[in-house]
Amino acid sequence: MPAPTALLRRPEELAEAEAIPSLQDNDYGDEVSVDATSTTPPARHDTVAESLDLPMQIDQEGRPKFSPAKDVEKSLRVEARKVLIPPHRMTPLKSNWPTIYPPLVGHLKLQVRMNVSARAVEMRTSSHTVDSGALQKGEDFVRAFCLGFDLEDAIAMLRLDDLYIETFEIKDVKTLHGDHKNRAIGRIAGKGGKTKFAIENASKTRVVLADQTIHVLGGFRNIHLAREAICSLILGSPPGKVYGNLRTVASRMKERF
Repeated sequence: MPAPTALLRRPEELAEAEAIPSLQDNDYGDEVSVDATSTTPPARHDTVAESLDLPMQIDQEGRPKFSPAKDVEKSLRVEARKVLIPPHRMTPLKSNWPTIYPPLVGHLKLQVRMNVSARAVEMRTSSHTVDSGALQKGEDFVRAFCLGFDLEDAIAMLRLDDLYIETFEIKDVKTLHGDHKNRAIGRIAGKGGKTKFAIENASKTRVVLADQTIHVLGGFRNIHLAREAICSLILGSPPGKVYGNLRTVASRMKERF
């Protein structure tokens, strides 16, 4: 109990003293320093807002005139592809390697190497690569060579943009077994490859006949023409009738273009 002579504090002063804690009496005994300049962040100049506030320039025809765009350095993104080589195409690849890699390095500006242990051709882009589709073109070129196309025909895929490869099998057209399948393959090839060459010359495509798998290289319309002729031979049409249809369609294509 306080002494009767002690000064009593008013209730209002006591409430204010309890509401405002002392900065010096903290738990850690450290001094708290308050910097008034750190609370206000520095003002930033919004260049976009300033550019929007500028009046738009309009030419005599009423079209807006914009300032030229600035050259921005593109970030280098290295992409890599690996093309697996079939075992029966490793020997041709090794023998033709001095002719295969110069178009990839000189024309497409790619970095290429042949991984003999992994039986693959590895490609990747570099800082010298200009074309964004160079890696895809290089992969298509190597795949075309692995499928059995001649090196000159495969190189054409690097020079032209509208060349494609379509692959289908005999069983996709008609299910044949035994001698029936062998006779269908013989009808497509012809005696000494005569029928295959006729299809290639009439449709301006290149055809690779690998057992029951058929690969066709050419333009979109030309591939369609060659595929129709090959499907007719698989279904049993005589070669003479197919030759006549090819001549008719080829003459119509010449007149159209």
